[in-house]
This record gives sequence, structure tokens and C-alpha cells, in this order.
Amino acid sequence: MITLTAEAAKQIRHSAKESNLDGLPIRFAGTRNSDGSIHYGMGFDDVKETDTTYTSEGVDIIVSVASKDLLDGMTVDYVELEDGKPQFIFMNPNDPNYAPPTE
Repeated sequence: MITLTAEAAKQIRHSAKESNLDGLPIRFAGTRNSDGSIHYGMGFDDVKETDTTYTSEGVDIIVSVASKDLLDGMTVDYVELEDGKPQFIFMNPNDPNYAPPTE
């Protein structure tokens, strides 16, 4: 399962509308780097027969068979880590570089 925060879902819907891609699901992909970390990708795409589909915060999500195990349990957020530079972040317990947020 992949979970979107409310802010991530809001930004994805905004991007879909701006790009005239309303109605297309967002695809998340992951590949393992040589150091064991995960390289992430995302973009709007059509569903393929072998894809796994989820819905989070009202957004349809698709993941290929190849990426499913790497991304299972991931949460995607949209935050401003640097002033004026909001970005998507991938909080993934399958990534050895991931450290859960502390409050």
C-alpha cells in the first residue's frame, strides 16, 4: 500500500489539472541503486493489466509488479524543506536511507 498525505494529494490533483491529465492515475516507480538506496519516479500514466492499484486521499495510484515490493508501505508527502522550494518526499521503510521523522 502507498499512502499520500493530504498535501501530496492536493499537489498531484493540481498538477494533473494544469497538465490536462485529469482522470489519469499517478504511477510511482522505484529502482534499487548500487548502494541499496531507492531511486524514485512518478508521473501520470495509464493502468496496465499487471499493475497494482490503490486509492489514497482520493487519488488513484498505480505501481508496476517490478516496483511493488520496493514501494510497499511508503508514504508520499509534499513539503517545503528549503524556503520557497516545495518538493515531494518519499518516506519508505524499504529504503535503507530512510529515517522516520521525529517530533
